[in-house]
Amino acid sequence: MAEDGQSRTLHRQLGPFGLLMMGIGSVVGAGIYVLPGIAAAHYAGPAVSLAFVLAAIGCGFTGLCYAELASALPEAMGGAYGYARATLGVRPAWWVAWMLVLEYALAGSAVSVGLTGYLSGLLSSLGVTLPDSVTGSTVIWKSGGFHLAPQINAVALFLVLTLGLILSRGIRQASWANSGFVLLKLAVLVVFVWVGCRHVNTALWHPFLPPSEGGFSFGLAGLLRAVAVVSFAYLGFDSISIAASEARHPGRDVPFGLIGALSISAVLYVLVSLVMTGLVPFHQLDVASPVALAVQALAMPVLGVVLQFGSVIGLGSVLFVSLYGQSRLCHILAHDRLISERLSLVDARSGAPVLAVALTTGLTALTAALLPITLLADLVSIGTMIGFVVIAVAVMRLRGETDRSPARFRVPLGGVRFGTLWIGVVPVLAIATCAINLATVLSDLVAQSLRGDWIPLGFLALYCVAGWVLGRRSLAQMGHAG
Repeated sequence: MAEDGQSRTLHRQLGPFGLLMMGIGSVVGAGIYVLPGIAAAHYAGPAVSLAFVLAAIGCGFTGLCYAELASALPEAMGGAYGYARATLGVRPAWWVAWMLVLEYALAGSAVSVGLTGYLSGLLSSLGVTLPDSVTGSTVIWKSGGFHLAPQINAVALFLVLTLGLILSRGIRQASWANSGFVLLKLAVLVVFVWVGCRHVNTALWHPFLPPSEGGFSFGLAGLLRAVAVVSFAYLGFDSISIAASEARHPGRDVPFGLIGALSISAVLYVLVSLVMTGLVPFHQLDVASPVALAVQALAMPVLGVVLQFGSVIGLGSVLFVSLYGQSRLCHILAHDRLISERLSLVDARSGAPVLAVALTTGLTALTAALLPITLLADLVSIGTMIGFVVIAVAVMRLRGETDRSPARFRVPLGGVRFGTLWIGVVPVLAIATCAINLATVLSDLVAQSLRGDWIPLGFLALYCVAGWVLGRRSLAQMGHAG
C-alpha cells in the first residue's frame, strides 16, 4: 500500500529531446574521458579507435533490437528486465535485472572514480591539491595484482551522494539540468577535437596496432580485449529504455533516443581517441584522466582548464544518468514485488522514487569509495553483455508470436522462422558479438585469478550466489518457484 502523499506510478514527463540528451549524457562519458587511456595503454595502442568502431557495430546490433522492443512493448517497464519479463518470463527476467543492478551500480562507481581524477586535475591547475588519502580507492592495482591500501575515495563518495540528492528532486528538473550539462560537454569535446587535430603527431599512430606481447597485451587478442572494455562506453542504451516508464510517447521516442545517442557517441569516441593517441604516446595514457593529459601536450593552459571543467561536467552527467537508471530499475523491481515494495513508493510532489534513489545512491557511493576503475570496468562489461544477449533473444521470441501486431520500428536484414522462434540476422550478430566480449573478459578474469588476483572473479561469484539466494526467495514469495 502506498503511504500518504505517495503512489507507485512514475510521472510521464520526458519527450524525445530529453531522451536523446539522457542517452548522450550516459553514453558519452567514461568512454571518452577514462576508458580510451586504459584500453590504449594496456590492450590496443592507437587501435583503440578501431575498438570503438567495432564496439559500436556490435552494440548497434543490440541497439536495433532495443528499438524494436521499445516500439512493440511501450508498456514494458525496466528496460532489458521489462522486455525479458514480457517475452521470456519472470525467472530469466530476474537474472537480467540482477546483472543490470551490477552494471548500473559499478558503472556509476567507475564514472565517479574517473570524475574524481578529472576534478583533482582541475583543482590542481587552480592551485589546490587533493591528497591521495581522499582520492584513492581502498583496493588498488599494484605490481601486477590487487592490494588493499589505507585510503578511501571520499571525493567520489561525496559526488555520488550529491547527485543522488539532485535526482531525488524529480525527473523534470533533473532532465533540464542534464540537457544543459550534455550540450556543454559536447561543445567542449568539439573544441578538443578541432584544436587537437591540428597538433596531431601521426608518427604516434605507428604501429597502429602494436604487436602482441603475450596474453591480451596488444595484437589481435589485445584488440578484442579493448573492444570488450570499451563496450562499457555504450551503456546508455538501457538507460534510455528504462526511461520509457517516464516518456510521454515511448513507442515513438525511445527508438529515436536509442539510435540517435549511439550514432552521435560513436563518432565522438573515434575522433577523440584518434586525437588523444596522436598527442600522447599510448603507453603514457594509463591514467584516470587521459584527456587532461592530452590537453597538457597542447601547451595551452587556458584551454586546458576549460576542457578539464567540461570533462568534470560531462562525467557528472554520466553519473547522473547511471544513478537514474539504477534507481528506476530498483523501483520497477519493487513494483513487481521482487524486492521490498517500499522501494516502489513515489513522492507525490517530485515524482521520484526517493527510497530507491537513496538505496542505490548509497551502494554506488560505497563501491566508488572502495574499488578501482580497472576492476569496475570489467565487471560492468559482463553485466552489460548479459543484458544485451537477453535483448536479442527477446526480439527473436517476440517476432515468433504470430498473433502480435508488427511494431512501428523493426530490425532490418530479415531472418527465418523456426516454430515460435524467429532467427534474425541482426539478433544473431548481436549475440555473437556479446559472446566474444564475454569470453574475452571472463577468460582474462580467470587468468588473473590463476595468478593470484582473485578479487575480480571472487566478487563476481559472490554476487551471483547472492542473486541466486535472493531470487529464489523472491520468486517463492510470488508463487513462481518450483
